[in-house]
Amino acid sequence: MAKSKVYFTKEITSEGLIKIYEALGRDLKGKVGVKISTGEPGGHNFLNPKLIEPLVTKLKGTIVECCTAYGGKRQDPKEHWKAIEDHGFKAIALCDIMDEFGEKSIPVKNGFHLKEDIVGEHIDNYDSFLLLSHFKGHMMGGFGGALKNMSIGMASTKGKLNIHSAGTSLNQEYIWSHLPKQDDFLESMADACEGVINYVGKENLLYINVANNLSVDCDCDSHPADPKMADIGIFASQDPVAIDQACYDAVINSGDPGKADLIERMNSRHGIHTVEAAFDLGLGNREYEIVNID
Repeated sequence: MAKSKVYFTKEITSEGLIKIYEALGRDLKGKVGVKISTGEPGGHNFLNPKLIEPLVTKLKGTIVECCTAYGGKRQDPKEHWKAIEDHGFKAIALCDIMDEFGEKSIPVKNGFHLKEDIVGEHIDNYDSFLLLSHFKGHMMGGFGGALKNMSIGMASTKGKLNIHSAGTSLNQEYIWSHLPKQDDFLESMADACEGVINYVGKENLLYINVANNLSVDCDCDSHPADPKMADIGIFASQDPVAIDQACYDAVINSGDPGKADLIERMNSRHGIHTVEAAFDLGLGNREYEIVNID
């Protein structure tokens, strides 16, 4: 398998985002959903609306999200809409909570654990998606990038429970006290990605990871730890496996002495296993070539 191209710029600016999107060499067609995390109220590390506004405008995109499954403010659509507005996203683009009015099951054909992925029903309102992800640590997954944004991020509340339980339950109270083996959860995220890629079409998906505000905690955390390492830059690829592998490697290989906490978070949760599992499912390539566009 030929190495996948992962484009990179140190320029974490609106201009840098547009430049790296254009470097991908493939335009997203039709009605474009821009999948981000709108951030849990109280948190502050999510992507800045002013940073992403010019790219979203260029794509004539709609910012899309789904409700959470952990009982925070964004599990209820009314509170989620308030967070979207308070965090400044409603002011820059049309926004859509894809599972606000319903959900749908899409097939997972070759998954490790899942037979279906449950996503917001509005997935059918879009022709293509940009997975615009904030790369950072995560309490459960080790780290979050393109694969997490596509799996957990595109899943409805029930879909998230399906992934977290490795397909064994949709009962919220039961799941959080009976979590599966860690690798089973990570493999289930890869399963969900397979479902989305096959349903939407590989040609209708592009991936950008912004590696800034590198906290050990996710944007779903209302009180995230402050970052201890410096921002790295923006990565972009047509391959979701390669882009997450590249971001992981960039942290591991960084000369920044503040990287230790993030590395511990990623490795103590075996976070790279999601990338391994996605590769095993044929969703992309772990071998990549960095193309610096600076």
